[in-house]
Amino acid sequence: MPDDSRSIDDVAAMMARIGREARAAARPLALAPDTAKTAALRAMAVALRARAAAILAANAEDVAAAGDLTPAFRDRLTLTPARVEAMADGVDAIAGLPDPVGRVLAQWTRPNGLAFERVATPLGVVGVIFESRPNVCADAAALCLKAGNAAILRGGSESLRTCAVIAEALRDGLRAGGLPEAALQVVPTRDRAAVGAMLAGLDGNLDVIVPRGGRSLVARVQEEARVPVFAHLDGLVHTYVHGPADLAMAKTLVVNAKMRRTGVCGATETLLVDRALAATHLAPLVTALLEAGCEVRGDAAAEAVDVRVKPATEADWSTEYLDAIIAVKLVDGLDEAIDHIEHWGSHHTDAIVTDDAAAAARFLAEVDSAIVLHNASTQFADGGEFGFGGEIGIATGRMHARGPVGVEQLCSFKYRVRGQGTVRP
Repeated sequence: MPDDSRSIDDVAAMMARIGREARAAARPLALAPDTAKTAALRAMAVALRARAAAILAANAEDVAAAGDLTPAFRDRLTLTPARVEAMADGVDAIAGLPDPVGRVLAQWTRPNGLAFERVATPLGVVGVIFESRPNVCADAAALCLKAGNAAILRGGSESLRTCAVIAEALRDGLRAGGLPEAALQVVPTRDRAAVGAMLAGLDGNLDVIVPRGGRSLVARVQEEARVPVFAHLDGLVHTYVHGPADLAMAKTLVVNAKMRRTGVCGATETLLVDRALAATHLAPLVTALLEAGCEVRGDAAAEAVDVRVKPATEADWSTEYLDAIIAVKLVDGLDEAIDHIEHWGSHHTDAIVTDDAAAAARFLAEVDSAIVLHNASTQFADGGEFGFGGEIGIATGRMHARGPVGVEQLCSFKYRVRGQGTVRP
């Protein structure tokens, strides 16, 4: 269980040990057959269900100890029986995925007879630093294991008890699969020095870091990390309603995109409505959001719809609310919508609602976001919904991994070259 009675020197020594043990476990894990990894993952899911009561009890302690919380933060921190079952289902889904390790990504033969293959390999040791959401512990551990990586997980101080119990269940699975327990390390302290040690790379034992949390955490990781980072800084997500668009579908999509879960990074934060639809769609869309319990901050046209609409400021176009708040603006056509998204967005997830196939094609081609959708809710920005079994995070950079980071994105590659006594002249 968590222990915060350590000095700075003790934390440094503990983190160095965690790094060494993870690196030592990474080699046999990289070579483990898929049968062993799958068996371990299936056993993890069983153990999560068996320990559900203990997980929920620890989570109740964490929620109580966290004190006053915003509704969105409380939602991210709180587990329910259904959410524990969903965690177990996610691990089962990851177990059923094809083994990403050893995939032949490309192959060719040169005129000199050399045969080349590009083959997927594990990254090695993956560090995940996350806040509040304890389900990340199970998702990240399972995805790393399927991709043959050791994992070092540092959860937020508010979810430390929950993560400790989840980790016990996950280690039950590793033992059942005959895999090294050190392949899963959960940092057992709230001391922020542990984060600093991970950002420094744990003496070269950490290969990549994935931050999951608020802007301050992600910004710190991106600024201070001495190892590669898969991350998104903000989820400034847009839904653009373009004409012609079916009004009933547009209302359903917009309300779902904002209100299904307001605290997730795929929640729509800005609604753009084509000026050509001002007379037919703007008022029904704004009213639907208000009636769903969402605060609306709008431009002059949106304000005129309902006295409950608050005036939007420039800051609203660049705010990730993670709450039941949305900014609404009229735009003059597709070009202005794309320009607004490119100027204010974060290259995370953006959607167009329209029956115009040509407009949809332009939007999907020209909006430079990791995920672009047509006639679908932005809440599908989730690795599980992509068929990845889960995700370790969503990356908005342009190197290696982009979008939901699943098992395939947790692999690197190497080249295998076969000759027949071939020498270079």
